[in-house]
Amino acid sequence: MAEYARVKSTKLVFKGSDKGKKKKNKDKKRKAGDQDEKPDIVAGWWVVSSFGEITGTVAIEMHNNSYIHALDTGLFTVGAPHKEDEGPDPPEQFTAVKLSDSRIALKSGYGKFLGINSEGLVIGRSDAIGAREQWEPVFQSGKMALLAANSCFISYSESGDIEANSKTAGDGEMLKIRTNTEREVKRKDDIADEDRGNVKSCEINYVYVFFAYNSRTAQSKSGQTDIAVFLHVVLSFLLFYA
Repeated sequence: MAEYARVKSTKLVFKGSDKGKKKKNKDKKRKAGDQDEKPDIVAGWWVVSSFGEITGTVAIEMHNNSYIHALDTGLFTVGAPHKEDEGPDPPEQFTAVKLSDSRIALKSGYGKFLGINSEGLVIGRSDAIGAREQWEPVFQSGKMALLAANSCFISYSESGDIEANSKTAGDGEMLKIRTNTEREVKRKDDIADEDRGNVKSCEINYVYVFFAYNSRTAQSKSGQTDIAVFLHVVLSFLLFYA
C-alpha cells in the first residue's frame, strides 16, 4: 500500500471563512490545557481526537447520539437517536483499517468497504480497497470532518443518504468518530515507569534497564562481557529475594 503514503494531508476549510485573514490566537497555552477536560464517553465508546487513536471498531456520530447506519442495500443513512447511555448498534459499527499516516479504510458489518460513487454518494459494495475507498479524517480546532476520495466532506443529505459533495466543512459536515477499544490512560506525573512501585520493584526495574544498556554496550566493545555476566547474577539475586 505504498501508494497511499503519497497522499498529502488536508486541513479543514470552514464555510464562510476568509482565507486572506489569519486568526490571532493569544490563548494557545490556555487552550492546550483544555484538552485535559473530561473525555466524551458513551457506554464505553469514546471520541478520538487524533489520527493515531482511530483503530479497531469505530462508529461515526453525525448528530448527537445518531450514527451512520449501514443498510443491506449498500447505502448508508443516519440511524435513530440513541439514549445518552446507549452506544451504537451493530449496523452502525465499522472496522477501521489504516492505509497511511493520514488515510483509512472503513469496513461495514456486511463485509464491504465504504467508498463513493461518481455522484459522491457514500456506498458500501466493494470487496477490496481502491482509490474511492480511502478516507481522510481531518482534525482542526477541536473539530473533525471526514474527507472522501473526491476531496469533499461527507454530510447527511435531504434525501436521507450520506454523501460527499461539499468542498468546505460547515456544521453539517462536523462529526465524531467513536471507538470502544481500550484507551491508553496518560499519566499526569513525571515519574518514570521504572520508579513506580515499592523499593524492591524499583530496584529490579533499574537493574533491568542497566542490564539492557550494558548488554548492548558489551556487544560493541570487547572485554566487557564480564559486566553482562555480573549484572545477570545480580538480577537473578534480586528476583529470587523479591
